[in-house]
Amino acid sequence: MAATGQLLTARTAERYAADVVQGVNLVAETIAGTAKPFSGATPAQLAPVVDAIDLQAPLPTLAAALEELAGVYLKDAVYFHDTKYAAHLNCPVVIPALVGEAILSAVNSSLDTWDQSAGATLIERRLIRWTADRLGLGGRADGVFTSGGTASNLQGLLIARNHAVAKLRLDPRCEGQRLPALLDGLRIFTSEASHFSIAKSASLLGLGYDAVVPVPCDSLRRMDPEALRTALDISSARGETPMAIVATAGTTDFGSIDPLPAAAALAREHDTWLHVDAAYGGGLITSMRHRHLLTGVGAADSVTVDYHKTFFQPVSSSALLVRDAAMLGHVTYYADYLNPESAARELIPNQVDKSLQTTRRFDALKLWLTLRLMGADGIGLLLDAVVDLAADVSGMLADDPDFDLAAPAQLSTLVFRYRPAGIDEATADALNQHIRKALFASGEAVVAGTKLAEHHYLKFTLLNAETTLADIMEILALIRAAGANYLAGKATVAGVAR
Repeated sequence: MAATGQLLTARTAERYAADVVQGVNLVAETIAGTAKPFSGATPAQLAPVVDAIDLQAPLPTLAAALEELAGVYLKDAVYFHDTKYAAHLNCPVVIPALVGEAILSAVNSSLDTWDQSAGATLIERRLIRWTADRLGLGGRADGVFTSGGTASNLQGLLIARNHAVAKLRLDPRCEGQRLPALLDGLRIFTSEASHFSIAKSASLLGLGYDAVVPVPCDSLRRMDPEALRTALDISSARGETPMAIVATAGTTDFGSIDPLPAAAALAREHDTWLHVDAAYGGGLITSMRHRHLLTGVGAADSVTVDYHKTFFQPVSSSALLVRDAAMLGHVTYYADYLNPESAARELIPNQVDKSLQTTRRFDALKLWLTLRLMGADGIGLLLDAVVDLAADVSGMLADDPDFDLAAPAQLSTLVFRYRPAGIDEATADALNQHIRKALFASGEAVVAGTKLAEHHYLKFTLLNAETTLADIMEILALIRAAGANYLAGKATVAGVAR
C-alpha cells in the first residue's frame, strides 16, 4: 500500500478502525493470558532479539507486525495490572482513560494554542479548575498539565526562583546585579526524604545541588517542623535567601506526608514560596476516608499532582497548580508565529502561555472521561482500597519476627526487610538484595528496593485495588523461599551444617 494509505484521513477512517481493533485485541488477549507480572527475561536475552529486527525491511501486513511485536515486547513486558506487581509507583489503569488515550492519539490535538486544540483547551482548563478546587487553592488558582512530577516540580521551582529574584531586584543592595549573581544566595528547604527531582531542578535552574538544604525527618519520615525552623534561621543568619520550602505529600519510599500547616506557617513567617510535591498523595483529593491527610495543602503557592499515579491514569498525566494565576506569567514568552501578545489581549486561551512545553498532548481527556464515567468517588474507592491494604500488610509485617518494618504504612507503600533471627547487618543487606533480584528473575512477583541508613530494604508499592491480602502473603512466601535458598547456599559455601 502507498505511504499515503497509512495516513488517517476521511478516506482511510474505516481501515484505521479495523487496524486499531487488531492491536486492542492483541493487548486484551495478552493481558487475559498473563499469569504473572514478568517473564523473567534479561537484557542479554532480549537485546539480540530487538537488534535482529531489520528496520529497513517493512513487514507486509499489520498482522505480521503485531505478531513480531508480541515477541519483542508484549511477551516480556512488565504488567502492572498483575496482583503480584508491588514495586514502583506504577498503577493499573482504568478503562475510560484508555478510551481517552485512543481518541486523543488519533485526533492528535496539540495543547499549545487555541487554533490547534479548541475544545481540548477548555477541557484541560476545566480539569485544572476542578483540581485546584479540590486542593482548596482558592478562586485565583490556575495551572497546566505536564508530562510528570519531575516536570511539574521543575516548573513550580522555576516560578519560585523567578518570584524570589523579582523581590531581590527591589532591594537597593542588588541594584545592577544580573541573574547569575542574584541566584547565588537562594536556598531551597526540603525533607531529606523528598524526591530527587528537587535537587535535579535546583541544578537545572542554575542554583546547584548545594542550594538544596535537606531537613531532618521524624520517625515516620516526615519533615520535622522544628528542624525546618532551625535550618531557616541558620540560613538567614548567613545572609542567604529562602527561595522555597518544598513539602512532600507522599514520599516515594514511605508515603509520608510532611506537616503541611506547619510548613505553610514557616513559609509565611519567612516570606518564602511553599511548593507541595503531591505527585503521589494528590489522589487523596478523591478519597472519602483519607482526604484529611492533605489538610493544609490549600495554603501552598504551587502544587504538583500526578494523575498517572493515584488517579489510575495512563502515563503521562500530571499538573502544576498555582494559588495565584498571575505567577504563571513567570514562564510566559510570546512568539509572533505562535502565541503573539495580541492574542493574550484578545483573551484567546493559548495554554503555551502557562507551560514550559510547546507541543503537548491532550492528556487531560483521559481524566475527563474517567470522571465522567466513574466520578471522583469512583477513583477514591480504588485509592482507599490500596491504602487499607497497606495498613493491613503493615500490621502483619510488624507482628512477624522474620521481618523488620521501617515505618508503619501512611499511604500505600511499605519499606521492610527479611531478617530472620541470627542474621548480621552485612548478611541482611546481601540477603535482601538477592531476594529482590531472585523474585524479578523468576517473574512470579516484582518488588522494589531502597536504602535506609545505608542498609538495603525491600519495598511494596501497592496501587492495585484488586490485590488482596492473600496475594501479599504469596509474595511474602516467595520472599521467604528466596531468602532460605540464599542462606542455605551461603551456609554450604561456609561449610556450616544447617
